[in-house]
Amino acid sequence: MRKTIKDLLELKLRNEKIVALTAYDFQTAQIIDEFCDFVLVGDSLGNVFQGKETTLSVTLDEIIYHAKAVNLAIKNAHFCVDMPFMSYQSNVDKALENIGRVMQETNAQSVKIEMNEDLLILIKKASNIGIPVVAHVGLCPQSYNIYGGYKKQGKSKSEKDYIYNLAIDSFKNGASLIVTEGIPEILAEKITKNIDIPTIGIGAGSKTDGQILVTEDMLGITPLPRPSFVKSFANLRDTSKKAILEYKKYVKKNKSS
Repeated sequence: MRKTIKDLLELKLRNEKIVALTAYDFQTAQIIDEFCDFVLVGDSLGNVFQGKETTLSVTLDEIIYHAKAVNLAIKNAHFCVDMPFMSYQSNVDKALENIGRVMQETNAQSVKIEMNEDLLILIKKASNIGIPVVAHVGLCPQSYNIYGGYKKQGKSKSEKDYIYNLAIDSFKNGASLIVTEGIPEILAEKITKNIDIPTIGIGAGSKTDGQILVTEDMLGITPLPRPSFVKSFANLRDTSKKAILEYKKYVKKNKSS
């Protein structure tokens, strides 16, 4: 049975780390589901699956397409789907309509949105109608053009205060979980200690309630350079190349007469 938001909260209360990874296809999702507590169909599919520089061009239809495939594989983990750029920012009514599409068409258990102060009302309204929202704070990839790239956040006191207050306000307005990305460990720890919902970090140190990585980064499939915080537990890119080379040799030596 899939883990619920309450199950993830129980892990936090037991001080048991939440294991989270991304998936964009059935085969990958089926493998990681055996080991994960939380699986995210992230808009990082724009970078990883589509080969683009940013996540900004990922559409609602594309995220739904990939999430439908992942949904068929998830039996154990909590299943969360990212809301793509401009699918939730224009107005609350349109955002709720799009979130509803994702929930109904993909069988997701929650949706993730990249936060700013204007979106607190969206969290409140979504949670009031029974939709768990994962609030993403810190480095938000959909703000790539504002940052001038994927750059660490929370370097100055004003940035730290903004991120902290946004996380706290997201919790107060009904967020079910917080993702902290690309922020100092001490800030991620402060957020984690001062809210009663789980936190999952990426590039935010080890003091959060769980960790998430892009699966292809973790497996060493994506080419170098990878983000500095990524620990690769395999080198499947080189392993795959060696296997394909052996296949090529096998085919080439069996010449037709």
